[in-house]
Amino acid sequence: MPESEERPEGRPERPDRSPERDDRTGKAAAAARIQHQSTWVDLQIRQAMERGDFDDLPGQGKPIADLGSQHDPDWWLKKLVDRERIAVLPPSLQLRKDDAELDAKLDSYNVESEVRREVGEFNERVIRARYRPAEGPPLITMPRDVDAEVDQWQQRRTARRAAQREAQRAAAAAAPSSERPERPTRRRWWRRR
Repeated sequence: MPESEERPEGRPERPDRSPERDDRTGKAAAAARIQHQSTWVDLQIRQAMERGDFDDLPGQGKPIADLGSQHDPDWWLKKLVDRERIAVLPPSLQLRKDDAELDAKLDSYNVESEVRREVGEFNERVIRARYRPAEGPPLITMPRDVDAEVDQWQQRRTARRAAQREAQRAAAAAAPSSERPERPTRRRWWRRR
């Protein structure tokens, strides 16, 4: 742009986009940094070794597991299954296992609607498995009657509560009268200070 021409107002001057050059060598500064990066990394490792940062690492002196074996694209999945102890069962065996654990799972619920929902979901999984082609052992698990399961859940719940009350009464009766905690008097909300 000739000096006689003036820039229109509001238009910024275009910045120089050429790479930054080193004054001594004339090379681009980024290329020089990349060249010296490996020596910097080596320096950092050497200093860490002198400080003892790599002493007593877990697995020191042991070979790296599965190094040199054939490449397996699902290696990470197999490691996850081993580490998390995940069991992948055929649907028929998974349903047998769920059937055996269902009563304990139902006992953890406090509301009847949750019990009904859980038994309903279990029944849906059993019926879906019945209409699929068999994978693995035959399916012998049967759907459960929702009302009967709710009745059994309520009976188990009542028995558990009665046993808890009896245990509390027995503990209170066994404690000497001087150690028995007195019941605090309940204050009404309008008498609180």
